[in-house]
Amino acid sequence: MTSSIRHRFTGHIAGVGTSSGTRLVLGCWSHTPQGPFADVMVAHPDGRRELLAPNDWVAHFVSDTYTFDTVTRVPVNVQRTGLSRASRWTVTAGPLTWHFSVGPRAPLGYLLQTVPRPISTSLTFARLTDQVAHRVMPGVRTLGTAGNDRTEWYAAYDLHTITHSRATWDDQDLGRLTDMTPPPDFGFSSTPRRPSLTALTSTVRVPDAAAVTSPARTPELG
Repeated sequence: MTSSIRHRFTGHIAGVGTSSGTRLVLGCWSHTPQGPFADVMVAHPDGRRELLAPNDWVAHFVSDTYTFDTVTRVPVNVQRTGLSRASRWTVTAGPLTWHFSVGPRAPLGYLLQTVPRPISTSLTFARLTDQVAHRVMPGVRTLGTAGNDRTEWYAAYDLHTITHSRATWDDQDLGRLTDMTPPPDFGFSSTPRRPSLTALTSTVRVPDAAAVTSPARTPELG
């Protein structure tokens, strides 16, 4: 029987679209196997998928789990002010500067908060919620096969709308806030179509523990 190890990442994912066609996904993780970190997935208007990662471990692990054309190693800094229902976030990551504001809790957020975390983080519960998630929010899955024979599942605890977003890339304005369309296609699941901030735990089951302790191939690692 093949051995495996589970890695859990607890934090937030923010996803927005822009009128320039660039789509941005922030992962801001407070509890991980490697301590707190943040990374940004960028879908460029030409279809190129880029990961902005703060260190080699994040670059290798994330690019082995999701699909990118380019992996760029840059400091990723996140500043957050205010309460969750009215917080303001600033993200800087190499060429990207991104400001966004979080608004009211979405109706689904109230429902998510009623599920006890020990239940919501289980693989069994992910199997059940996956049957509903992609029907309620097209493109969103809670369970799927990730890269390199990995299995990943999500347990969301809360969901808030993003009411304002402004971002620049190499000092060029990316335009006004839009829905996340088309889906960026980084992996088996997308963020909600409506710009949102989700509080969640992501669990990744890796078939061989050595796969996360030794360097792996990444596309155009810089």
